[in-house]
Amino acid sequence: MELSLVYQIREPKIKADKNPLLLLLHGYGSNEADLFSFAAELPDEYYVVSARAPYDLQYGSYAWYAINFDADQNKFSDHDQAIISRDLVVNFINELTTNYPIDASKVTLIGFSQGSILSYSIALSYPEKVQKVAAMSGYLNLDIIKENYQNNDFSNLKIFASHGTVDQVIPVDWARKSPAILEGLGIKTTYKEYPIGHGVSPQNFYDLKNWLLEK
Repeated sequence: MELSLVYQIREPKIKADKNPLLLLLHGYGSNEADLFSFAAELPDEYYVVSARAPYDLQYGSYAWYAINFDADQNKFSDHDQAIISRDLVVNFINELTTNYPIDASKVTLIGFSQGSILSYSIALSYPEKVQKVAAMSGYLNLDIIKENYQNNDFSNLKIFASHGTVDQVIPVDWARKSPAILEGLGIKTTYKEYPIGHGVSPQNFYDLKNWLLEK
């Protein structure tokens, strides 16, 4: 099926009239196969879809938006590209719910690193599209969220955020600012840290799975 983003899909092992969706958004320089390696371990009732980011870096590496460095090696995110990707993913969710028997009221985003930053911006910009977000090794970038997002209805949104305490790519201090902002918006938030770098530990994955299964 030709949709606007390249993707891999695992159909649910337990089929209902409509099944919930887990949409996986990979990190900078990765591709859709990376997080899809988790698919077999994710709960059986979900469609699991792993999307490929639109910006081609090279050799099977993709990005949701560019990260540029200045002369002093400061990093800058391309916010215009990030906003384009944010809205591309929302459109992709619409395509998935049109083309597969997916319950549009049960969409979960699982993002890693840049995919996690993007997941936050999608959920806060369009909370009617997303019910749950697992944001691993990312942070909340308020510059890529729709204007006046504070007025949105977040009553159905739940967030699981996790980070490594020795992450050298995205400092844990950036991630630690997110829960207070999210809870200030009335969003039910679970925040966990693990003694790891920029990655997902077995304990992190176990906690994520349990959170997904919570009713």
